[in-house]
Amino acid sequence: MSPDMLAAWVAPDGRIGLAGALLLGLSMGLTACTVTCLPFMGTWALGRAGSRRETWRHTAAFILGRVMAYAALGAVAGQMGQWLLTALQGRPGMLALGVASTLAGLWLMASGAPTGPTAPASGGTRPVTFHPARAGAVSTCTRHRLSATPPLLMGAAMSLTPCAPLGWLIGVCASSGSLAQGLGHGLAFGIGAGVTPLILLVPAFGLLGRRMVDDRAWLGFWLRLAAGGVLIFLGTQRLFSA
Repeated sequence: MSPDMLAAWVAPDGRIGLAGALLLGLSMGLTACTVTCLPFMGTWALGRAGSRRETWRHTAAFILGRVMAYAALGAVAGQMGQWLLTALQGRPGMLALGVASTLAGLWLMASGAPTGPTAPASGGTRPVTFHPARAGAVSTCTRHRLSATPPLLMGAAMSLTPCAPLGWLIGVCASSGSLAQGLGHGLAFGIGAGVTPLILLVPAFGLLGRRMVDDRAWLGFWLRLAAGGVLIFLGTQRLFSA
């Protein structure tokens, strides 16, 4: 390895550099992250059975929640040192994930069928429709934006779950003694963790949900009810285990 490449991985004082944090996040995002996160986001996407655009938006919201949480954890660790690592041993991450998953399940059960434009089932031409009133359109747009809140919260809560890479991240950020350096390491780690097969798997679950309710609108209610129940079960399981 050349000196220039080594400098990217190791900081001048011997600590792991930003590229090292990025690589560790990437290794976690491609392995453990997928196994842990898929039951939550896959169930959400399946139950929503929304449009392709909505599923991608919710996947992006989930990943954004993780990146923001890791960046915040890095900044706090850089400022407050090992205190954060000790605090996380009390399993607040399990509590946060339990609450986020339970709320997502309740949200899913209370939500109606997707109202966004969808492609015709048989490949025919789309029927002519009149545009809704402006107030109704604004309300629909607001609902679409708010529907990304549960994935965002679940992504942030997932980042609080204790694991070896998270302990490493907090330790490195705490040893830096700098809020800015901690933020940088947390952001690099989060970006790496965001490169995950969930980017492909979650939309696949959304497509499966759309296929299941295609020409069977009555099934949408039961699909949302079942998926919401699974999320509530996963959430309460985390709450009791904490």
